[in-house]
Amino acid sequence: MNPSDLAFDANHIWHPYSPLNQPISPLAVRTAQGVTLELDDGRQLIDAMSSWWSVIHGYNHPTINAAAKEQIDQLSHVMFGGLTHQPAVDLCKTLIEITPAGLEKVFLCDSGSVAVDVAMKMALQYWQALEQPKKTKFAALQGGYHGDTLGAMSVCDPSTGMHHLFSDTLAQQHFIERPACVFGSSCKPQHILSLEQLLACEHETIAAVILEPIVQGAGGMYFYAAEYLQAVRSLCDRYGILLIADEIATGFGRTGKLFACEHADIAPDILCIGKAMTGGYLSLAATLTTDAVADGIGRKEPGAFMHGPTFMGNPLACKIASTSIELLLQSNWQQRLPAIEKQLSENLLPLKNHDKIHDVRVLGAIGVIETHTPVDMHKVQKILPELGVWLRPFGRLVYTMPPFIIDAKQLDTITHAMQEVVERCA
Repeated sequence: MNPSDLAFDANHIWHPYSPLNQPISPLAVRTAQGVTLELDDGRQLIDAMSSWWSVIHGYNHPTINAAAKEQIDQLSHVMFGGLTHQPAVDLCKTLIEITPAGLEKVFLCDSGSVAVDVAMKMALQYWQALEQPKKTKFAALQGGYHGDTLGAMSVCDPSTGMHHLFSDTLAQQHFIERPACVFGSSCKPQHILSLEQLLACEHETIAAVILEPIVQGAGGMYFYAAEYLQAVRSLCDRYGILLIADEIATGFGRTGKLFACEHADIAPDILCIGKAMTGGYLSLAATLTTDAVADGIGRKEPGAFMHGPTFMGNPLACKIASTSIELLLQSNWQQRLPAIEKQLSENLLPLKNHDKIHDVRVLGAIGVIETHTPVDMHKVQKILPELGVWLRPFGRLVYTMPPFIIDAKQLDTITHAMQEVVERCA
């Protein structure tokens, strides 16, 4: 990329959560292969982020490439209103088969944030159809993150999250304490008390509880006990409240289970998935729900769920998603993920006693270092090419979610880079 194009980028193109004319220019990527990004100047970086957790098979995978090329010659896009096509049917069959039991209806949408908005609209329309119009509020966990659209923002952490600027505009929801019981521990009655008290008092106005199962992602990279999730499911059943599971970040094997709900052996009433579904090739997400919710929505005027994106069910994206999921299911991911977890644990957990580090957490293909003070992102971006790794820390969190095809040597390079970031930038 020539200097004039980089200057154009700096002056005209917004990047996520970044100002125009950033102090440090974004790195220009020319090509990508496997787990490696090649910059314009020829330097190579191991992508420790899977492009925000989506590129689980690595870049430029020949099987996915072939499927995309075949599909684009047949049908790249057609409206989903009044029409259908084989890639959508094939994908939805697979999603119903592999997701937790009871999720029989699939709504295909454009992105993870939209999938969350769709889930919230489903819950609202369901209770309206059941003539319980007071059920308009949602209960969410502190420390949670569900996306950047207005509906999704309203259920993100209101205090420490990224959306406090919009607090006066967003719908006001209920927030409960983040579970104090960490993953691998038991859930005591006091851990679920704040939710139990809220539902006891407000169940007539709450449409659904929404949470990220087991792993809170961009809100804090925090892992909580499977028993807590079981307790939430039980309370929702007791008080007649829907449970929405946001598995956009955790779905498709990231936590060591195909879906994080499996750690607790529960099924939600509504499930949101995205990110890794297409292996990072195209934006696609889905919201699945039960027959009961779908039938409820259909029993009252207008008799349909009121949402319809222009690019809903895009056949190219659906074909790529089916191919990506098939690759995952036919791979040795169930052996590979424990190996990644073991190596992350061996390399990172000994750092817990470091004077700059508050905590270290590992689950599946997720490794997190939490520092006492925020890392300096300007310094981080300067040193990453030197370290040969691409990381994107935020706040006090230096973390990796590598592609599942990462090898041991590459993973050692990633964890070494994480330590260097802490030493030099925290």
